[in-house]
Amino acid sequence: MKLLNLTALLLAAAGTALGAADTSAKPPAAKICTTCHTTDANQLRGYFDNLVTLNNSLQLRLDDRTEVLRFDKAAIKVITPEPAASPEAALKGIAKGHEVRIEYTEKDGVKTATLVSVKPPVKLAAQDTLSLEEVQKLVALGPDKGKYFLFDSRPAPRFMEGAIPTAVNLPFPAFDKNVDKLPADKAALVIFYCSGKTCNMSPGSLAKARKLGYTNAKVFIDGMPAWAKKAPGVLSPASLKAAYWDTQTPLVILDARPAAVAAKGFVKGFVKGAVAVAPAKVADLLKAFPSAKLKPPVVVVDEAGGATAQAVAAELVKAGYVGVNVLAGGFQAWQAAGLPVETGPLAAQATFVPKPRPGSISAAEFTKLAEAAPAARGVVILDVRNVEETKNGTIKGALLIPEPQLVARLAELPKDRPIVCHCSTGIRAELAYHLLKEKGFNVRFLPNEITVIDTGEFTLD
Repeated sequence: MKLLNLTALLLAAAGTALGAADTSAKPPAAKICTTCHTTDANQLRGYFDNLVTLNNSLQLRLDDRTEVLRFDKAAIKVITPEPAASPEAALKGIAKGHEVRIEYTEKDGVKTATLVSVKPPVKLAAQDTLSLEEVQKLVALGPDKGKYFLFDSRPAPRFMEGAIPTAVNLPFPAFDKNVDKLPADKAALVIFYCSGKTCNMSPGSLAKARKLGYTNAKVFIDGMPAWAKKAPGVLSPASLKAAYWDTQTPLVILDARPAAVAAKGFVKGFVKGAVAVAPAKVADLLKAFPSAKLKPPVVVVDEAGGATAQAVAAELVKAGYVGVNVLAGGFQAWQAAGLPVETGPLAAQATFVPKPRPGSISAAEFTKLAEAAPAARGVVILDVRNVEETKNGTIKGALLIPEPQLVARLAELPKDRPIVCHCSTGIRAELAYHLLKEKGFNVRFLPNEITVIDTGEFTLD
């Protein structure tokens, strides 16, 4: 028995030395999913991230980690709220970021998805819900005149990124510890909202409130996503600091105070990085504004968080921007909170560079590496395209291993040199990045589209 145990220990140690991944401690679900669900063995719950039908691969995001799974088009089962013509069509119809549950099998370190279940909308009786229009009317009146209490059931980090005006954060996971936030009058109109039609947190809050005796509790089922498409949100100075400054999350700050505009770019005291905007000239600002496709978070600041900031923010929402918020209390509140104040010239133009995806390499750095002589690079450029895609050319000195073959061909890759993956669009390169990172390699990936010709020269988009 002792000899068998010693042998097992030696084999386990050998597996670790070869870079085998220890998956035993990895949670099978994103944190937010564990609020309402348990996850069985050989299942994963997270956010649908990428699909590569060419290689029968999909990517699932679980908070700060990513899982890559294979699938068999002929065998996989896909459950969606609306029927699709085929499993492949159903997979293509899943929106990036949508919650899914995946059942899988695992062999030789490769996970193969056998079932993908797309989270359906929550079902509530009509009398238990409020529409966007109804909530907008109440918010316009305010809690006193509208006689309502509005609660955001999302976790605090999401609330701090922006909330519906007049809302108080009462996170569903901490509901029982914060019932003192609820009104004393159990006949009062109490409204809960969360992250949209598929989110269970506001319906869960409704159920808890009903058990406590609240007889007029409702759910704004479309939640924050629907509000953000139609109207600005609001955040406090402390939330702006915690959600953006402290996390180094890029955003655009617009200063709509008359003093900032009149000073022609120079004002004593403003939030760092702010751009002066004249409320009557938002259309001019938008001519050179970051594209709405980039989804830049925008915070509008005026003197006290009033009508001026609201008007500018509303114009941005009307132009198709989501994630637009007004700073509650304006610049006065920012100062009162003792937060940093800049002086001097304001930025002349709004700019926004999205936060890079984890593991990505910039186009400029990749170009510099790829244009160097192979022996002088110091890195391995790994081309993970399929063989037929490389017939028009490959980067000089690049190693070709199609992404579906990576796990079986790990021995061809060095552990003592950095690896940079590329494909034709960046999607399979990211899949390869996660697979190799899982196995302990020092790896990054190119997120850009790339075209390579027979001379080895390339262009990036």
